[in-house]
Amino acid sequence: MTARLRKTTPAPGSAAAREAVAAIERAFADAGVAGHLHAVDVDTGRELGVGADEPVVLASVYKVPLLVAFFRLAARGALDPAERITLCPAERTEGGTGLSVMLDDVTMSLRDLACLMITVSDNAAADAVYARVGRDEIGAALGALGLTRVHVTGDGRDLFAALLADSGAADLGELWQRVDEPGMLDRLGSLDPSRTSDGTPRELTRLLSMIWRDEAAPAPECAQMRRLLGLQVWPHRLSSGFPRDDVRVSGKTGTLLTVRNEIGVVEYPDGGRYAVAVFTRAAEPVAVAPRADAVIGTAARLAVEALRRTV
Repeated sequence: MTARLRKTTPAPGSAAAREAVAAIERAFADAGVAGHLHAVDVDTGRELGVGADEPVVLASVYKVPLLVAFFRLAARGALDPAERITLCPAERTEGGTGLSVMLDDVTMSLRDLACLMITVSDNAAADAVYARVGRDEIGAALGALGLTRVHVTGDGRDLFAALLADSGAADLGELWQRVDEPGMLDRLGSLDPSRTSDGTPRELTRLLSMIWRDEAAPAPECAQMRRLLGLQVWPHRLSSGFPRDDVRVSGKTGTLLTVRNEIGVVEYPDGGRYAVAVFTRAAEPVAVAPRADAVIGTAARLAVEALRRTV
């Protein structure tokens, strides 16, 4: 991979930056969420943040560090991306998409499992990839990239087991029925960055920037990662802030009870590339939260527009 020295000067103190930060904070408040954001110009290092260095819960955003570790291992020849894995229903992690909801045995290559874990956030596929990669390799990859404030502590199965252990619920359905009990949310370590997979918005945009600059792995592997992130199907968060056919948005969402996140890269036809990480936390857990979803796109748009005005 090619490493390049880069100037990483933010756009501090500019009127555009101050106005954007204030507007982003208002947008989070209006949506009823606590929000954290970091946005950076991939090619110049200009940046803008709101709570950008505070730890946040990753939820399914952990699948991006997993993806990086997977492709770094593949580049070294330490695993074969075409290796075929058979998953039976009893072995698959719960979830609302992909293999998680299928009824029969499925045999797929590791790289196609990686595709599903990113494009539709398939928990069963992600756990199969995680089992082949391992937590130590994810940590080693993050360490090699200098990302000391991103930590992956387990896979989806570990996350769900922790939720049930902390809540005392027999299954996730019962947890949703009891989630409004007094003190329940405070008991759930999976909603506490110090007790689950976590990171900071700034370090996650650094990771995305390295993928887009071919620095997170060799160039062919980074290209494959960009392709998968560009195929994510969800339009209701980050993409909602950029409703133009000539603006490309690639990303990965994360959702867990009160948590709604997305990290991604926004690419303009003039060549501008902006890595954005938006993390939100609502006061109440609801399965459908359109305002919380939409504010991710709104906040990202405000940040990117401010960066583009400082060129």
